[in-house]
Amino acid sequence: MLVSSIGAVQVPGGTLDPTTIEKYRVPLVIPPAMPRTAVRYDHGQEVDYYEIAVRQFSQQILPPGMPATTVWGYGSLNHPGTFNYPAFTIEADHRRPVRVKWINGLVGANGRYLPHLLAVDQTLHWANPPGPRDEHGMEQAPYTGPVPMVVHVHGAETTQESDGYAEAWYLPAASDIPSGISERGTFYDTFKASSPLGNLWSRGSAVFQYPNDMFATTLWYHDHTLGMTRLNVYAGPAGFYLLRGGPGDAVGGRLPAPAPSESDPAGTRYYEIPIAIQDRSFNADGSLFYPRDRAFFEELAPDQLDIPFAPDPALGGPSDVAPIWNPEFFGNTMVVNGKAWPYLDVERRRYRLRLLNGCNARFLVLMMSVPLPFVQIGAEGGFLPRPVARDHVILGPAERADVIVDFTAFPVGTRIRLLNFGPDDPFPGGEPGEDFEVADPGTSGQVMEFRVVARIGMDRSTPAMSLELPSLPKLGDPSTVRKLSLNEAMSATVRVSTDASGSGFLDPAGEPFGPVMATLGTLNPDGSAMRLGWADPITETPRKGATEVWEFHNFTVDAHPIHIHQVQFQVMARKNMLTGQIRSSEPWERGFKDTVIAYPGEATRVKVRFDLAGLFVWHCHIVEHEDNEMMRPLRVLGSN
Repeated sequence: MLVSSIGAVQVPGGTLDPTTIEKYRVPLVIPPAMPRTAVRYDHGQEVDYYEIAVRQFSQQILPPGMPATTVWGYGSLNHPGTFNYPAFTIEADHRRPVRVKWINGLVGANGRYLPHLLAVDQTLHWANPPGPRDEHGMEQAPYTGPVPMVVHVHGAETTQESDGYAEAWYLPAASDIPSGISERGTFYDTFKASSPLGNLWSRGSAVFQYPNDMFATTLWYHDHTLGMTRLNVYAGPAGFYLLRGGPGDAVGGRLPAPAPSESDPAGTRYYEIPIAIQDRSFNADGSLFYPRDRAFFEELAPDQLDIPFAPDPALGGPSDVAPIWNPEFFGNTMVVNGKAWPYLDVERRRYRLRLLNGCNARFLVLMMSVPLPFVQIGAEGGFLPRPVARDHVILGPAERADVIVDFTAFPVGTRIRLLNFGPDDPFPGGEPGEDFEVADPGTSGQVMEFRVVARIGMDRSTPAMSLELPSLPKLGDPSTVRKLSLNEAMSATVRVSTDASGSGFLDPAGEPFGPVMATLGTLNPDGSAMRLGWADPITETPRKGATEVWEFHNFTVDAHPIHIHQVQFQVMARKNMLTGQIRSSEPWERGFKDTVIAYPGEATRVKVRFDLAGLFVWHCHIVEHEDNEMMRPLRVLGSN
């Protein structure tokens, strides 16, 4: 392993040493607003219409003078200059629908499909276009065919055909799709037939609509393909979706503004800024690094991992250990809005920062390098009941925090760094430096830099702690309590021991190898975990209009960010599974959320109301877990 300049053990990665990347050399990119294609009319109502494709291109993520990086990103089909990683922001208004034609544009200039940038494990339960579709494959070599995609607007309340169901993917409309390959996922045609916009769907695309009847909030959009989300999102396709207006946005002009909007003149100064934080690793040629074999997770050379790799014996293979999939991945370079370790000039005034943890597996514990609090005013589902001052912000993958930071008191020329005190490993909960080792302070422990400059004009925003935030609706009494389990599975076929050098070897008397997957499930009558996979019968079947309590019992040693599609829920409390001791939800969790951290050894309780019938999912948002069985279908039944 490489060793950082300050002596901390560095996170392993590609062939580019992250300590050679110059920090704070390039300015933060503030994502512009995604331009609309047109305004359509549907039954007398205006609908904002977008045609958004995902494409492959080269982008300067590393500082100038270092190689560019090939990535994927979304952009407006009608505005070629908008393709970027991360994508431009979709700006939406309350109760004004947004309709998007999502296009899989992963084809080259010659019209032929582009293979994946990363190694795709075909032995998982995945999209599997070669077949059997949406099933485990048998081939151990990486998949090199056309890439399936389907977009999920994370946190949006919309119908099943527009939710980005993991088996509703589709391939690009390439000229060379191999014969015998499936071009669409199992549910693509089902949803096309049931969608009122199904006549607009075409090869290589789907048309989704978002009613935007939620409270104003911070959403984001990303790929959600079965068994490939970790790879597709790591390659770049993600962007913010900001919903404004309505009764849930009553604070209006009292917040720092403006944010980017369409047709802003050059030089517009922004005081509301979305910030997507992601960890990545790179190779010396600038390419993205992501593990190509399981040996990476074990920190071994590939030939040291002397175990059989193949699908589960039930499928005719020798073991249940996937050859490529890694249980988690932690990059050694922090990338913010598509730039490695950028800086942002901030005036001596208040800023509204919409923070997103866009990492695959990394939990972030964010803190400023000087005494400067975050005043959190919102989470995933909109505003909190009241502002909460915090010296640090904990974000699991996919969680968001809407915060105000006040730079007024700092002299011009002050440099303030946003630091990360989360671990370079799975997050166990607890206190940094006491319950877990913090991130490498020379690399993954730094995120970005703020540089204080003189204020221009007046700051007319209200001091954050004086804000009166909109009142929250009541969800009512629950009709059902569902007891659900979070689990980790070790191998049932492979046992290993380690020799004096730390190398693993097959040993029938050794310990089960693993983990080989993570799962969700229910509880048995005795309180033990009933482990269920993606293909097992659906067990979560609430009625439309029902309010339920879901209780996530975490039987693993690590925290998991649990996301339920279609809904925004309220966090109630957490109960120690051994002692029964209950602790209330945190002050910053007391609004509405769509993702919650379920800590090890605890049962995390959320209250949720289901307003739309249809087929959805719930899953862990550590996307390596999601891609290997830690996702379950959820069917909301029609009203009685």
